Amino acid sequence: MKFEKPFLFLSALIASFMIASGVTTVSKPSNYSESYPVVVCPPTLKGLTSQISISSRKVQYQRLENRSSKTVPFKALRFPVTKDSLVISAQGTTPLIWQSRAGSWAGGTLCSGPSSAAWFVGGTANVTTRGRLILVNSGLSDAIVDIQSYTENAKQPIKSVNLKSKSFMQFSIDTLAPGDKALAVHVVPRSGRVNAFMIDEQGAGLKALGGDFVNSYPSAAKEVVIPAIPNQLPKKGEKASSLHTLRILTPGDVNTTFTLEVLSADGSFVPVGMSSRSIDAGVVSEFSFKPKISASAFAVRITSPEPIVASISSSVTLSGRKDFVWSTATPPLTPMSIAVTGLSPLIAFAGDSIAVKVQTKLINGKTISAVVKGSDIATWRVPENARSITIISSSKGVFAGALIASSNGYGFIPIQNGSALTRVEVPNSNIRVLNP
Repeated sequence: MKFEKPFLFLSALIASFMIASGVTTVSKPSNYSESYPVVVCPPTLKGLTSQISISSRKVQYQRLENRSSKTVPFKALRFPVTKDSLVISAQGTTPLIWQSRAGSWAGGTLCSGPSSAAWFVGGTANVTTRGRLILVNSGLSDAIVDIQSYTENAKQPIKSVNLKSKSFMQFSIDTLAPGDKALAVHVVPRSGRVNAFMIDEQGAGLKALGGDFVNSYPSAAKEVVIPAIPNQLPKKGEKASSLHTLRILTPGDVNTTFTLEVLSADGSFVPVGMSSRSIDAGVVSEFSFKPKISASAFAVRITSPEPIVASISSSVTLSGRKDFVWSTATPPLTPMSIAVTGLSPLIAFAGDSIAVKVQTKLINGKTISAVVKGSDIATWRVPENARSITIISSSKGVFAGALIASSNGYGFIPIQNGSALTRVEVPNSNIRVLNP
């Protein structure tokens, strides 16, 4: 009995300490550090010209191969790049780069942060190709990159490459699968801060057959939406309409089927032969179609029981010259900003119910707002004197892509965030580290 009170007191003290410790641990707030990682633009290869659209003259950049960490402001809203890849402190507004070969082709892509993987569904490895796969390592350490190619014949052996820090490397596409026609390429960095870009350029002897960037998509999915596909209407007296070619691959080990649905201003429909169409696993397949629609742009939704990757190649004619455009899949639309100085793209929004609020900042500093609404597909032309566009809000399940025509050619650019805010948890100090 004489030990009962001290024992009860000690038990109560221990219980109180444990409760207090538990409450303190649970309720202690976490701290985060937020920042915008730098974005990387592709280099300008020999014979090409490039210009990068910037949102502000104060945006800082450095050349990729510059070993110094010093950055300088652009001092211009559209900046010509003669050779080296640029590393840009975009601060939330994604720069856009437009490249061209005079009198032959033009195309564009977004400058973006490094990715963990990239699918390129486009290009060819036969005798007509002049295309290039470009790898950029903007990090301070060397990188190892795996390149897995698929063609109409088979899955190709993996090609692994070492990439020095702060450098870029280019490969001729025909080295990935010599002689094969239809390519799909999966680029997976094992280490390093790596970006990948693909240019599909074709020619026969001295005759140019056109070209375009093949924009990437991060992963295979069971539903793929390609939101902006050019559709050149036949001129008076002509019967032929634009030819489009679907390129599709299921990279897994199981054969599958797919259904392609056209979304247009004339309504949605499944073209003949595009419902429950069978494709073999690991083999790239192509299917041509000519939808009879009255609009200059349309979208497609592709569904499959197994994950797939896909793109659409479209033939176009510009100033009497033949060119082609690779329209690729995009992720669902989210709030973002993209610089468009010097360009006036036609943006197509695709979805069952479209309601998108867009804000445009003009070169003179003024801002204007627009609300784009519709079903299946809706288009909106960016003002010619625009500096940047910002997606303020969007209804669920909407996808967007941009079509741009220039004096040298026609191109597609995905509307997606290339300069995303990252959040890193900052460790909290805890006395238990010192007194476990």
